[in-house]
Amino acid sequence: MLVLFVLVGGAGTASAHAALKDTDPRDGSVLESAPRQVTLSFTESVGLLDDSFRLFDPDSRRVSTGEAEHVKGRSDAVRVSLPAGLGEGTFTVAWRVVSADSHPISGAFTFSIGEPSATPAAIDTGPTENAATSALYDIVRYLAYAALALLVGTVVFVLVCRPSSTDPLRKLVLTGWWILLGATLALLLLRGPYEAGTAPTAAFDLATLERTATSRPGEALLARIVLLALTAVLLKVVARRSASDGESGTAGGKPVLFAAGGVLTLGLTLTWAAAEHASAGIQVPVAMTSSVLHLLGMAAWLGGLAALLACLQAAEPLPESAVARFSKLAFASVTVLTVTGVYQSWRGLGSWDAFTDTSYGRILIAKLVAVLALLAAAGFSRRWTARLLVPETAEAEKKQEAKGAEAEVAERVPETVGAPAAGTATATSTVTAAVGAGDGDASGGGASDDVRPESSSDAYRRRLRGSVLVEVAVGVAVLVITTILTATLPGRAAAEAAEAAKDAPVPGVISASTTTIPFDVGTPGGHGKVQVTLEPARVGENSVQAVVFGPDDGFAIVPELRISFSLPSKDIGPLNADVTDQGGYWGANAFQLPIAGTWTMKVTIRTSDVDQVSVERKVEIRP
Repeated sequence: MLVLFVLVGGAGTASAHAALKDTDPRDGSVLESAPRQVTLSFTESVGLLDDSFRLFDPDSRRVSTGEAEHVKGRSDAVRVSLPAGLGEGTFTVAWRVVSADSHPISGAFTFSIGEPSATPAAIDTGPTENAATSALYDIVRYLAYAALALLVGTVVFVLVCRPSSTDPLRKLVLTGWWILLGATLALLLLRGPYEAGTAPTAAFDLATLERTATSRPGEALLARIVLLALTAVLLKVVARRSASDGESGTAGGKPVLFAAGGVLTLGLTLTWAAAEHASAGIQVPVAMTSSVLHLLGMAAWLGGLAALLACLQAAEPLPESAVARFSKLAFASVTVLTVTGVYQSWRGLGSWDAFTDTSYGRILIAKLVAVLALLAAAGFSRRWTARLLVPETAEAEKKQEAKGAEAEVAERVPETVGAPAAGTATATSTVTAAVGAGDGDASGGGASDDVRPESSSDAYRRRLRGSVLVEVAVGVAVLVITTILTATLPGRAAAEAAEAAKDAPVPGVISASTTTIPFDVGTPGGHGKVQVTLEPARVGENSVQAVVFGPDDGFAIVPELRISFSLPSKDIGPLNADVTDQGGYWGANAFQLPIAGTWTMKVTIRTSDVDQVSVERKVEIRP
């Protein structure tokens, strides 16, 4: 089962992405008097923008409010004070905040004072996002992940695999560094418009840049720029030290350079972990550690693949020992990705049902398919690597045997034939050709250098290049899916929001509880059913309506109907609803229920002067 979770957690750990849990006033509620403030509660901590709350009156005019702030002692709840004298009618609240994992979320809800407006106003609550800004921001995020893999993975490949020449890899390191720097600067500029849902042209607004620089995502991006500058200095020092060591034959100071490189690498990965999913939710310290390890494993594997491909395509052959070392490095990376992926999957999903019931889970499945394809390509690469090592050893042994045979013939020919030195050379060449003819792949079968047939080693190298190329291509797809995953509401948060929504009315829909109860007074035609609607089935004032249906399911007229409610767990009741005949149905408009819980509703139906029956049902009253 572990293989099913390789990389499944995403390059950025999943567990936050706030969702709206509750509002006060509730969406669609009708209040007797104007509220003093509006409060929103979320599943995770959120950050505020300059324009996080906008209030519109029944005539679609914007109403001035106080400054938005967090509820004291809570990072997951925000509020804004409302002015006095709002008047009556339906008001609309539009909101936009930034979740702790750096992704903006927004929405709107309504509440009414006195009574709802006869015709709700059509209100533009503002953009949820700008398509151009979101697309640019996502593309730059893809590039940032790929550049990190290229930069870190190539350096790790050089240190672990020790290729004979690093010339093909210098361009990869520089390319990764420049792309990561450019992507980071672009993210810093686009961050403000991305949060506000405005056009990319707002990227150069100084006020927006200042706000971005003081936010947590902005601080992480600024820290990444500083770390990249230090990385450039370190790479320059390493290049000079390598040249100096080559001339003097020394290797002083390498442990210090390795330690500095390790610190910078951890710092770079932390700039992701500190600003995305791992920084909020449950078990933050463990999640941050898992995120860093996951990023390092991803970089070592995918970046190392790019470095391996560059070396395989270079003119100078890559030593088989380097290929073998990378095979071990890739296995270690997959192990790290598996362990961290299992943890991140549990943290992000929360349940098996979330795999199919949430967008996050379905994207995880798509990533899983891509990862399995990546593992399949990696399996072919390991296969060609293993075959490459065996023929090279055999060919070396055959060549050594051929040299020994040549030396032996060279010694014996003068003794037996008495030929001159030139003859010895000729005989040696003849024997060499004969040995070569029998050697097959090892010597090219006696063919000339210009038309040398492909040896088994060359064939395996060519196939290894092909499988590594496929790995790189599939790895890019995994990175793209991962980036989409980090911008998707995790299954655990979605489940929390759905659970909270059970206790809240559906926007635009009146909350009510309808119960249908069969009855039978025991006389001919004295049976039917009564349908009772309790609205909104919450603590406080409720309206009660009851309709009686006869044996033929048509409306029935009864002389009397009584409804009462009891809460046995609190010894409350019975409370009479005092319903009256409203001409076709029975109803009461102002019935109070003081406490939430499972109440017993008792309905008494009298069908004649002497015939009546009482029936009961449980009714859930929400807070």
